[in-house]
Amino acid sequence: MTAATGPLKGFRILDLTTVLFGPFGTQTLGDWGAEVIKVESLTGDTWRNSGQFRNRGMSGQFMAANRNKRSIAIDLKHEDGKAVLRRLIPTVDAIVSNIRPAGLARLGFGYDDCKALNPRIVYASATGFGQNGPWRTRPAFDEIIQAASGFASAMGTDDEPSFVPSLVGDKLCGMALTSAVTAALLHRERTGEGQMVEVPMLETLAAFNSIEMFGGYAFIPSIGPSGYNRMKARRPVGRPECIEEFQVRDPVLRARNIDAIYARMREIAPERTTAEWEELLLRIDVPHAAFAKLSEVAEQPHLKAVGLFREIDHPTEGKIRQARPPARFSQSPAAIRRPPPRLGEHTAEIMGEVGYSADEIAALAAGKAVAVLKPSG
Repeated sequence: MTAATGPLKGFRILDLTTVLFGPFGTQTLGDWGAEVIKVESLTGDTWRNSGQFRNRGMSGQFMAANRNKRSIAIDLKHEDGKAVLRRLIPTVDAIVSNIRPAGLARLGFGYDDCKALNPRIVYASATGFGQNGPWRTRPAFDEIIQAASGFASAMGTDDEPSFVPSLVGDKLCGMALTSAVTAALLHRERTGEGQMVEVPMLETLAAFNSIEMFGGYAFIPSIGPSGYNRMKARRPVGRPECIEEFQVRDPVLRARNIDAIYARMREIAPERTTAEWEELLLRIDVPHAAFAKLSEVAEQPHLKAVGLFREIDHPTEGKIRQARPPARFSQSPAAIRRPPPRLGEHTAEIMGEVGYSADEIAALAAGKAVAVLKPSG
């Protein structure tokens, strides 16, 4: 572990999130310098065993969203486990959870419960659907949100929607969660006020998608169809005769001709190799990029030059590859300070920080209120 240097250094986050939406957001808070305590059940975040792994519970997918965190394993249905969490809450600046709010309230950790323990708390709830709407109690995951937000329709068509083959909803909403928590912490620093923050997936992705995909529906009444055809079939050409043919100098006429332009692009594109197109487009300063295979992204010249992908030595998992924090701060650099934690790796350490003795920790572990990971080796 190295010392925190990021702009959120000094803030302490209690992370009650699982899978990807919440953990990706809290990992970024950790990358930016916050101390993040990941609270897991005694069986751990289900994401630990999703995908490929060398050792059970430490999948590549889990590790990609849970670095810069410490793990404490608590049974929140056990009264003694609840007592541990209640002792932690006054020591943190924010709680972030993607447990459905009604369920968390039943456990005794709704916003009002936590505010009573820590009046300045920032309490962030990462939900599938806004809690002021009729779908508030529904569970959600990425494909549901892609479908309901119109994102799948934008990727395909209204008649034949298509999913993005990536958990794009979880990741985009995770970024929104990071921003919302940071903004609430800034408000608290300025005013002393904590508050509840809600980041719902459906609303977040629908708003994100609407910017260009509303098309003619952005106007009332509608002035044309929805969608943004330029995003459907982008191809660079480099054919000067098309300038007059499609009247591309006039933005209004160019927009009217866009379908014909892209139809011609499909005919012209195969006439040159990728390298030939790149040479031409680079020479005339046209934005472009060749498609990169997933297996080749780490070797893409720009990403390699900026050192986006790093090799990290994990104490139990060996060498792993991860993207470093992409945002750059000139005076408070973000960094990878801690490798992703094993389940309950820091239970004893964190409990000791809030006053539990070694004997008390051992007794709570024996009673299955918490789980303490034995040191490796």
